[in-house]
Parts: sequence; structure tokens; C-alpha cells
Amino acid sequence: MDLQQRINAFVKLGEFIQQFSTESFKTNENITGNDLFFDGFKHQIKLAHEHNGWFTKENICFSLNGWSKSLTDVSINEWIAKYSFNDITPKKVAIIMAGNIPLVGFHDFLSVLISGHDVVVRQSSNDKHLLPYLAKYLEHIEPAFKGKIKFTEEKLTDFDAVIATGSDNTARYFEHYFKGKPSIIRKNRNSVAILTGEETDEEMKSLSEDIFRYYGLGCRNVSKLFVPNGYNFDAFFKGVYEWHPIINQHKYANNYDYNKAVYIMSEFDLLENGFLMIKEDTSYSSPIATLFYEYYNDINALKQQLKDIENNIQCIVSKGITDNSVAFGQTQFPQLWNYADNVDTIAFLLKL
Repeated sequence: MDLQQRINAFVKLGEFIQQFSTESFKTNENITGNDLFFDGFKHQIKLAHEHNGWFTKENICFSLNGWSKSLTDVSINEWIAKYSFNDITPKKVAIIMAGNIPLVGFHDFLSVLISGHDVVVRQSSNDKHLLPYLAKYLEHIEPAFKGKIKFTEEKLTDFDAVIATGSDNTARYFEHYFKGKPSIIRKNRNSVAILTGEETDEEMKSLSEDIFRYYGLGCRNVSKLFVPNGYNFDAFFKGVYEWHPIINQHKYANNYDYNKAVYIMSEFDLLENGFLMIKEDTSYSSPIATLFYEYYNDINALKQQLKDIENNIQCIVSKGITDNSVAFGQTQFPQLWNYADNVDTIAFLLKL
């Protein structure tokens, strides 16, 4: 199977999942294999939500919409244009996936297969329904993928390299267990936003997408704000108000009530609006339904502060304040070449 065959297969996969990019699924009669797979994938989406209450239909469709836009011939070719895939000797690459948001490990899965390697996937129990079914579709439209994709719940033993994503604690275990293999080990990361007080109403509304999408469970979700001394939070609360229905999701509401009770009993100073609490805190990882903030005096000192901990930061949202700033509302729309932890996965795979 050559590179173009692999590209064509993933483009067809993108066309298939595009049918599920909104909550009102729309069948495209021109999609190969719909008679075999369309209804089945609808059922997998239902199972994914029943198994994990954070995986609402809305959020699953949001994820699928993003992937359908990335899996196009133009996007894939733009992504891989700078690499040489000649003389690849297929290796077996193990992927240990997180399960915090739907299809969070799909980019690693795509990268391994587009590079010409075989993949062994160990999924999180929180996200085990969607990817195996999409893999079956991929094998249906491109039979040469059969035998190159394996899912397992057993201990990983037979592999040549590994990509593992987890917490800081599990990363230490991964580093020890996989020390004899080429590896990418990902740890906890958080995203932050830098505000100046000059943001527009539209930018504040867009920021709310970065905060609340996937209930804030992703590493690309903003979990902390940096605001200038004397910052007035009225514009911020006005901008995020359109997300107030999120409190109707019982798992989110339970976390909101619990964390609010803890903060009140601890006599912490809070600002809250009925569905989000903001708390002054030097930490970067905030609990669900909570956003930390920190004041700054000097923007250059803040930029240096963030530079010093860049290995703990996934995204910085701002109005161009830092060189690598992400625009408001765009953290959940990464391009294929926006690698997690800024580690070039394809370059790693091509060196195996």
C-alpha cells in the first residue's frame, strides 16, 4: 500500500464521519459503505454517551466535525508535504490513549498509519467505542489496512515504539516501563489566556468556547486567565453567559456544587455567576466548573514566566501577545501540523 492509497482512505473516512458532524445526522448517498456502517456508527455514538456521560452527542459531533474538516485531500497533503516517506520499513507502534475527550487519540492513530507503520492501540476505558468502529470502516474501504490495526486491552509486549499519553504520575511509569523503546511520553498540560481589558464582546464570547467545550476536560481548554491589575470581570462574565445552559448537565452541575461547597467552607474568595466560579490562584490546572486567574503588572515579565514553564503549557490564547498565541475561540480547532506538546509525531515515526 503506497502513500497515496493511505491518503485516499483517510479522505474517504473524513467524508464518512462528516455525515455525523451535526446532531441531526445527514446521510450522503455517495459515501462508500454507508449501507454497512452508517446505522452502526450511530449506535456507537449512542453507546459512547451511555458509557461516559461527559461524551454528549453534541461534543461527539463537535469532535467528528473537526476531524471531517481535517481529513481532506488538501489538508492532509499540506500536512505531510515537508516529509519524505520513501524507504519506510513498517514497524509496530503502540499507542496508549487518554480518554478525556472523544477521539482524543485519533491524531496519533492517523500519524502512525499515514507514515506506513502498523498500530497497536490500547484505549482508555472512557473512550472505547468510536475509534474501533472507524478502524473497521477504514479497513473496509482500504483492505490493505487489514492486519495493520490492532486494539488490545492486554499488557503491551510486542511493539517497536510507543506513544503514550497520561498524567504526570502515569508518565513516570511509562518512562520507566518503556525506557528501552523509542517513545513519545505526554504529561499533563494546561492552556491559559492572557487578557488586557481591551478585548471585544465577540472575543470574550469566543473565549468561552475555549473554556467550556468538552466541559473543560481537554488540555487545549483554557483553565487559567492572566489579567492586568484592577481588571473588571464584568465583560468576561457577560461574554461567557451564553454557555449558562451547561449547568443543566448533571455531571457538570455536581462538580460545580461540590467545588463551590469546598471553596465556601475553606473561606476562599470567589466570583461566580451560577455556572462558573473564578478564583485567584497561582496553579494552572483548575477543577471542573472553576477557572483560576492571576494578576500581572508587566506583560513582558508574564511572557517570560510562561516561557519558563512552556513544557507545561499546551495553548496560550491572546490577541497576539506571544509569538505562538492561539486566537480566541480556536483552541479546539488545531490543524494536523499542530502537534500535541509541540513534539513532531511524524518526524519521530519516520526515524524508526
